[in-house]
Amino acid sequence: MKIRIKFRKYGNLKYIGHLDVQRFFQKAVRRAGIDVAYTTGFSPHQIMSFAAPLGVGLESNGEYMDMELNSFTDCQDIVIRLNQASVEGIDILSAVVLPKEAGNAMASVAAAGYTVRFREGREPEFDWQNKITSFYGRESIPVTKETKKGTAEIDLKQGIFSMELRGDALYMLLDASSAGNIKPQMVIEAFLSDNQDTLKENALLITREETYTNIGTPDMPKLVPLEAVGLETAYE
Repeated sequence: MKIRIKFRKYGNLKYIGHLDVQRFFQKAVRRAGIDVAYTTGFSPHQIMSFAAPLGVGLESNGEYMDMELNSFTDCQDIVIRLNQASVEGIDILSAVVLPKEAGNAMASVAAAGYTVRFREGREPEFDWQNKITSFYGRESIPVTKETKKGTAEIDLKQGIFSMELRGDALYMLLDASSAGNIKPQMVIEAFLSDNQDTLKENALLITREETYTNIGTPDMPKLVPLEAVGLETAYE
């Protein structure tokens, strides 16, 4: 059976990369005594996959990992065991059992929600909070995006599903699919450029709040957190 784990990554561990997170969980699963399934062949490894990798320096309250298990007691037991085997900076938040037809975590990602703050002393040179509404209200936001094949002109507005101020932070819901994959820093850079300003070095504090999948259609999307497609008990 497949289990989807939700976890948060914060503090000093935001500076470790995706491969280090993978290695950490491989060791944590062994320490926790979880009956994880392994691939067959000469060099077997744990069957697990992660949703959209988090950039180095970003914190997150909504990361996901899928594991295939041979057996388990219940989801809460998995959460307790992994938290006991974890370290400060990674907290296991929940576990759900996935239906057989569910896609893996990475292939399921459609969007991600972020909060963005400016570090003190590195804010824009203009009153940026009063400019957000007009920026998001534009019909199109043309930018140049780096791709594996070079550069491409895209309309950034198509990848920004929502954008609003929440207290001292800017919240944005962005396309995080393999076809779109819009990064919050790209949005901020476009916003500043639109106001004749540039992003100062190491100016942003970014937290990924949640990762979403689309259970609707491309024409009528319905975004839900990745954990929403599972159950806390095994499927019959």
